Amino acid sequence: MITVKQITSKRDKKKFFKFLIDLYKGNPYACPNLYADEFAEFDPKTNDAFRFADCKMFLAYKDGKIAGRIAGIWHRGVNEKFGYKQLRFTRFDVIDDFEVTKALFAELYKWAEELGMEEIIGPMSFSDINEEGMLIDGFDKDSMYFEIYNYPYYVEHMEKLGAYKVVDWNGYRIAVPEKDERLERVSNVVAERNGFTVLDVNYLLKHDKKKLDSYILRCFDVLNEAYEPLYGVSPLNDKQKKREMDTIYQVLIPEFASVILKDDEVIAYGLLMPSINEAMRKGRGRIIPFGLPAFIKAMKHIEVAHMMSIGITKAESNKGAVAMILHHSLIGLNKHGVKFVETGPMLEDNAPIHNLWKEFNPEIIKRRRCWGLKVGGTKK
Repeated sequence: MITVKQITSKRDKKKFFKFLIDLYKGNPYACPNLYADEFAEFDPKTNDAFRFADCKMFLAYKDGKIAGRIAGIWHRGVNEKFGYKQLRFTRFDVIDDFEVTKALFAELYKWAEELGMEEIIGPMSFSDINEEGMLIDGFDKDSMYFEIYNYPYYVEHMEKLGAYKVVDWNGYRIAVPEKDERLERVSNVVAERNGFTVLDVNYLLKHDKKKLDSYILRCFDVLNEAYEPLYGVSPLNDKQKKREMDTIYQVLIPEFASVILKDDEVIAYGLLMPSINEAMRKGRGRIIPFGLPAFIKAMKHIEVAHMMSIGITKAESNKGAVAMILHHSLIGLNKHGVKFVETGPMLEDNAPIHNLWKEFNPEIIKRRRCWGLKVGGTKK
């Protein structure tokens, strides 16, 4: 027997977040979310996205045991901005039982119809910098901390539901070259021609963190501008920026942060982080205590770095600032002995971001999909 329960209590939310960790226990590719981050994401007092979004969370039980979970997000901000009538789904995880999947999505269909929505899409969270896209290729590749990992049968379940492709994202793996003299020359020319400089993040982190805070927050202004036209993007407000900045500080390697300035204004940035996957697995959703030794090791001995985000203002987008980001990043990566860089999900039709990596012979190692489901039509 399958039953679905809408949850609101802290106790049930713990079960909701723990289900993911239990479902993928022993899987060598999945990377758990931090409990603290997940609680914050779904707490209206912490996540300011709740000012323009509503959320419902559900747990499915089969024969008395938790068998699946899903959350629905009514993102009024994005719907109003683009004229959509969409309900998002996120945190969808399930045992290999299609009947459980059907029962979970039935709750979202019900809510979507009550709201007058025409489509359910996902997996997508509150903003573009959160987890998005169901893995459809690359199940044998290590998942990033800020990515979704799922078993192959999830795809089969979505297809049985009658879901269709909305957009896909690609993820690259790139071998870090020891040196790129051409890139260095281009970077120097760009800097001299345009009056661009690279922020000394290391110095400010040691001597003036308050000033560094202001620059990092301005990076999010660039992010809002650069990502504004992309599918499903919702701009970050000041409270969200502060929260994301605090997250960055937890994994900040100064040499991995490239902030490009012109007249002391941030015009471009690129942020990388060490892979902390092993620490997340050992800690099972918590760094302290069991994940701490692995976390310390991950921050000191870095073989793989993850590209968190990169952005350039529209006014400076064609002036070569990206060459400075890549050159500065390459120096930092080599300093720390990093062998590979992996990118987060990038929209398949986002030509500028894909062109960014062309000269580095990138390998597509993962593909993710945003699915769509019509509301009010035939549900299998």
